[in-house]
Amino acid sequence: MIGDGLLLMVLGMGVVLTFLCLLFGLTTLMGKVVPAGPAPAPKRAPSSRPSSSDDATLVAVISAAIAAHRARG
Repeated sequence: MIGDGLLLMVLGMGVVLTFLCLLFGLTTLMGKVVPAGPAPAPKRAPSSRPSSSDDATLVAVISAAIAAHRARG
C-alpha cells in the first residue's frame, strides 16, 4: 500500500521533472533560433516648454472641468 504510493509519487515527480527539462530546452533553443524583435525607436528629446497655445487650451479645459464639477453639485 505505502509502496504503491511511493512509486506513484516518484513516477509523478519524474514526469514533471522531465517535462520541465524539455520545456527549458525548447525555450532555450527557440531563443537562439527565433530572432529578437525590431530595435526600439530612438526617443525624442522633450521640448523645453510647451507653446502658449497649448497653455491656453489646457487652461480652458481645466476651467470647463471645474465649472462642470461645480454645476453638478
